This record gives sequence, structure tokens and C-alpha cells, in this order.
Amino acid sequence: MRKMELIVKKFYDGLAEGKIYGRKCKECGAIDFPPHIACNVCGYHETEWVELSGKGILKSFVFTGPMNARAELESRGLRYVCGEVELDEGPAINSICLGVNKKKAREIEGKLPVRVKPVFQDMDGYTTLYFELDEDENK
Repeated sequence: MRKMELIVKKFYDGLAEGKIYGRKCKECGAIDFPPHIACNVCGYHETEWVELSGKGILKSFVFTGPMNARAELESRGLRYVCGEVELDEGPAINSICLGVNKKKAREIEGKLPVRVKPVFQDMDGYTTLYFELDEDENK
């Protein structure tokens, strides 16, 4: 019988430590993020933990409307967009990119993709991964 790992626990414990974990398939080499016990590309059942840099590119973004705004971010006065982030290690996810207001959005819109880096935020007792523009890389 196969012993199941606590994938979610390791993932969130990593975030609390400022680390980002994915799972790499031992068959095809694809990296799943967020991590899954089996490969989402080829379906192979053996994967292993890998630490990801969290760096990548913001490929596209949109502002949220009132019906799908993130109340936990809005209440803290944080400006953000929702967008597609492709990590340097390969996986692409939909995520929040902090620090983008309307003015900044106009500046970067024609320059996409732009570099992003990870940001870890404590959100009422648990750590959440967001991204922000990597100003050093986007000069």
C-alpha cells in the first residue's frame, strides 16, 4: 500500500518559511505548482519535492470588478491585479500581483511580459503567496 504524503501541509509550512515547493515528475520531468501527488502532465504516480525560486514573468493581467474583488487585500489598502504568472521553472498559474495600480498598469501594459518575484503575506494566521513586479529586473 502506498503511503500518502501530506502535500498541503508541506506546501503551507514552506510558505510560512518563505519557501515555495512544487512536485517534479520522475517520469517526464514536469513540475506541478501548486503541488499534486501525481503528475498533471503525464499522470505518472511518482513525483518528488522541488524548491522553486518564485521568480517568473507576468504574461497578462486584469483588474477585478466589484463582484470578485479580494476583500482581504482591499481592506489593507493593497493595489493589485490578477494575472497569469509563468514561473522560471515552467509552471504557469493565475495569481495576484501586488503593487499595480492604474498608472503602473499603463506603464507595463505594452511591455508584457514583465519580471515578477514572490511576496509572502501573513493573512490572518496563514501565509499566502503573491507576486510583485521585480523593478530591478524590469529596468
